Amino acid sequence: MPITAAITAIEGYLPDYILTNQELATMVETNDEWITERTGIKERRILKGKDKGASVMAVEAVKKLLDKRGISAKEIDLLIVATVTGDYVFPATANVVSAEVGATNAWSYDINAACSGFIYALTTGAQFISTGAHKKVVVVGVDKMSSIINYEDRTTCIIFGDGCGAVLLEPNTEGLGVMDFLCKTDGSGRGHLYQKAGGSVKPPTHDTVDQKEHYVYQEGQQVFKVAVKQMADVSVEMMRRNNLKADDVSWLVPHQANKRIIQAVSERMQLPESKVMMNIHKYGNTTAGTIPLCLWDYQSKLKKGDNLILSAFGGGFTWGSVFLKWAYDGQ
Repeated sequence: MPITAAITAIEGYLPDYILTNQELATMVETNDEWITERTGIKERRILKGKDKGASVMAVEAVKKLLDKRGISAKEIDLLIVATVTGDYVFPATANVVSAEVGATNAWSYDINAACSGFIYALTTGAQFISTGAHKKVVVVGVDKMSSIINYEDRTTCIIFGDGCGAVLLEPNTEGLGVMDFLCKTDGSGRGHLYQKAGGSVKPPTHDTVDQKEHYVYQEGQQVFKVAVKQMADVSVEMMRRNNLKADDVSWLVPHQANKRIIQAVSERMQLPESKVMMNIHKYGNTTAGTIPLCLWDYQSKLKKGDNLILSAFGGGFTWGSVFLKWAYDGQ
């Protein structure tokens, strides 16, 4: 039996502060009914405190992950962090996390694929396991979206929250773990969802700050239309090429961008709502954190051998899907 990369432990971290729809209504022209109807979101978590970046959440999640698995940080071979809100332009947030948890034998780096970041990082980490290069790979999806959100912009501030999920990948020879993946990119869509300033094209200036170009810019209708099509297409293709019918799929684990997008994707896959992981109402869109946070929330319901389809779409445009066989009974 070939070596596959199986998730052997999962953990999450959420900030304490809860930003409700009611509180948002005091900051921008909106209300609970309007937000809930269009997104399915009721509240989201926000990381408060001076000098607290995305690494703060990642460090806590990874520490709990290692404790759960009962291993030392020194056993980690590789640590990958998926994020668009890294602590710094450089060094990588993964470098910060590995230092803070004591993963002194690991090499580490970040992946920037927006909301598809965890899918990209998971498939990348899986290759190091399946080739036999590494035995223990930690994959983190984390974003402090509150750091790049304009809370005067109703089109974006209602959607995003902060949070982190982390998984441990280890070799498996039982036919469990990452079985297949399909990742896609279309850079021509970058202008529909991006941060205009802060990079080398438009470095920070007084003008870019005054123009509020360091916040997320999104053309909602265009992104919605493309996200529905691409997330659904890649998920259906993943089922087709692995000979999976709807009855064979235990769970759809979709990126938590918008409840209507999730529903449209599950309908294309002919899956009932009972097979769809959803926690968008509690956390909003945590970008790279949504999929691992879903797995963390639902882990008690997962059974060894369950067929999972992971699916995401993000700025760039980026999108992808993973066919995963769950490796252990839920905790």
